[in-house]
Amino acid sequence: MADLAQTDAHICFGGEQLQFIHQSAACKCPMTFSIFLPPQAKAGKVPVVWWLSGLTCTDQNFVTKAGAQGTAAELGVAVIAPDTSPRGEGVPDDPEGAYDFGLAAGFYVNATQDPFAEHYQMYSYIVDELPALAGTEFPLDMDRQGIFGHSMGGHGALTIGLKNPDRYRSISAFAPIVSPLNCPWGHKALGGYLGDDKAAWAAHDACALMADTSDSRPLLVDQGDADNFLEEQLKPHLLQEACEASGRELTLRLQPGYDHSYYFMASFMDDHLRHHAKAFK
Repeated sequence: MADLAQTDAHICFGGEQLQFIHQSAACKCPMTFSIFLPPQAKAGKVPVVWWLSGLTCTDQNFVTKAGAQGTAAELGVAVIAPDTSPRGEGVPDDPEGAYDFGLAAGFYVNATQDPFAEHYQMYSYIVDELPALAGTEFPLDMDRQGIFGHSMGGHGALTIGLKNPDRYRSISAFAPIVSPLNCPWGHKALGGYLGDDKAAWAAHDACALMADTSDSRPLLVDQGDADNFLEEQLKPHLLQEACEASGRELTLRLQPGYDHSYYFMASFMDDHLRHHAKAFK
């Protein structure tokens, strides 16, 4: 495979759970991603759903904890889980080593501020570079794509999905950061990557983007009501208000007793995969 080095492989539910590393032109460093190919991929191209993970995660959190492979195999859907930031020698981190900025916290934007602009080009990596590579190297039907994610990755899924209506047939999220303009995580990350211009931030805020979208793809969002970050960082009511104002169909499910962990995501992963598979028919 061109530019791909396989680093892990397992048979799983009759399909293959694979991991690869490649040199990224966008991020100017080696990047890792995982892909689950369902058994149907042995016979022809299959649709693909992109999973974007949250703060502190790599591609492996989803692969080992979400429990997605069984349903993905049943539905005949591939799932790709990229890493959450550039990494390696010369890639800058948060000056204080905090978990919510820098390594494992790329926020799926293209940084414009030094020293992050050289490597932190996660939007281009997710939207352009990795799909072009995956569509060439794997049996994927790139006319049938969906995108979903968790927390920071939920923010990425919502914003990338909304900004690219012709690319993704379906969008969903678990406990997403719905409005970086209105939470501490967003202020730190977007301020650090994009500078002080709030107009630049708004281009990566799902609630702000909602006012400028007219497409009719329904959104599915699950949120645990025992999530420690619910009130200060996530604020799903802002997304509900933005969808109501724009006439966008949103299914927002507040799940009693669930927290921010992968136990929560694993509990409702089947619903999300079926949400995407429905859009592929």
